[in-house]
Amino acid sequence: MAWDLRFFVNSILLGVGLAMDAFSVSLANGLNEPGMKKGRMSAMAGTFAFFQFLMPMIGWVCVHTIVNTFAAFETFIPWIALLLLGYIGGKMLWEGLHEQGGEQDHCPVGLMGLAVQGVATSIDALSVGFTIADYGALMALVCCLLIAVVTFFICMGGLILGKKFGTKLAGKASILGGVILIVIGLEIFITNVF
Repeated sequence: MAWDLRFFVNSILLGVGLAMDAFSVSLANGLNEPGMKKGRMSAMAGTFAFFQFLMPMIGWVCVHTIVNTFAAFETFIPWIALLLLGYIGGKMLWEGLHEQGGEQDHCPVGLMGLAVQGVATSIDALSVGFTIADYGALMALVCCLLIAVVTFFICMGGLILGKKFGTKLAGKASILGGVILIVIGLEIFITNVF
């Protein structure tokens, strides 16, 4: 593979494709927390970008070291994503349906919840390590960095949209956010298993 325009375009497009789940989760997080500050938004988008960088890089390393073990693990990826996103989405849905009074108590996603979301939305990116297996180490690193940058900006867009509509949806934002996460988990599961 050469350092040409095609490499950069392919890496950016790969980033766009991989960032769609993280975008949807960012949208749900923005819906759930419409008063989110810019620093928190950047940290949240940065977390998704970090995991979208890390997972393909881990996949690339696995291809070059322990490919047989990784191939066996690959069948569990949709199940893991379904369980993680189903749990987080179910929790948000439960809290949204069982609120006391009429006021929405926007409960922000904690550090552990954000890490789980990051892993869940990027775990399928492990298999990208196979698609970039013919890249050298530096080229794989640059590809993963481009994926991370694209993910960061797409997630910021999701957070901004979520905040905008979260304010308008008030009491139903947590329910909608939970449903979105569950649907994403099901979509990852169905497209990878069937």
